Amino acid sequence: MIDRRLIYIPAILFAIILVGTFGYHFVQPDYSFFDSIYMTIITITTIGYGEVRPLTTAGKLFNLILIGVGWVGIFSVARMSGQMLLEGELAKNLGRHKMDRQLSKLSGHYIVCGYGRVGKVVCDEFSANSFPFVIIERNVDAIAEIKQKGYLFIEGDCTGDQNLIDAGILRAKGLINAIPDVAEAVYTTLTARQQNQSLFIMARADSPNCELMLKRAGADRVISPQAAAGTRMAMSALRPNVVDFISLAAFDDKEGMRVEEIRVAAGSELIGKSFREVDIRAKYGINVIGTKKTDGKIVFNPPADYKISERDTLIMVGSVEQLAKVYSLFGSD
Repeated sequence: MIDRRLIYIPAILFAIILVGTFGYHFVQPDYSFFDSIYMTIITITTIGYGEVRPLTTAGKLFNLILIGVGWVGIFSVARMSGQMLLEGELAKNLGRHKMDRQLSKLSGHYIVCGYGRVGKVVCDEFSANSFPFVIIERNVDAIAEIKQKGYLFIEGDCTGDQNLIDAGILRAKGLINAIPDVAEAVYTTLTARQQNQSLFIMARADSPNCELMLKRAGADRVISPQAAAGTRMAMSALRPNVVDFISLAAFDDKEGMRVEEIRVAAGSELIGKSFREVDIRAKYGINVIGTKKTDGKIVFNPPADYKISERDTLIMVGSVEQLAKVYSLFGSD
């Protein structure tokens, strides 16, 4: 929120000039509006130029009053400006204003609620993949780290309606609810769902009961960090090479190979064609390892005669360069 002093300072100056202008014009009928503005400026700044035309007694009395009021106003403005400079508020509010402009331009982004252990990892992954996001956080220490990394953020409570609106929830693609407190997590999910019915909401849950409550509140997907970590540890022990391969493909760009999902958009030239007809492997060197239909059904290792439908999500393995070439082909949205 912008410091109110940024509003008070120009408002005080404008009010003094406005009162002085109309006052001179009223007590000195021979003064034009320009003359009145000129007299107001040289009077409150005590520059010392002479009057445009001789003042009447009423004009001199008004002049004395304006000098007093003007100096009180200027002193107030100087005091507030000095306070803001000493407190660093001017730089802070200018920075906040710049961030607000950036937030207003966000669209198709993710809102990350909570910058704790889970939220921090989520934000770092989004940043590494150049995906737009904004954080809502109230902890002072966490905010200091967010500022250091240069992430967009809103300081406040995730349960606040206005904070979600400021974060662009109506334009957002999804929301990551990484709040550890159960009550706040459920309330945030409920509030977000009420504001945007089509929003994809992913939440963390530390217990089965919490998972159930979050789903009832409107979360599309709920993940337990403890369960996910335990599963990965077990898989790493049982199938270490498989886990290394998946981790490398999903998160590491250094080797140039990725597992990516691409959704077939309306109007794509591939709709209605089979994988045999498209021959993605021969033309682009990409393997389709799975498809997901709009009803949620997943087909692993789809056959060559599988017909591609609008809004199908294809899971593909290939290099970064190979995958970049097929985005336009699929008309991905």
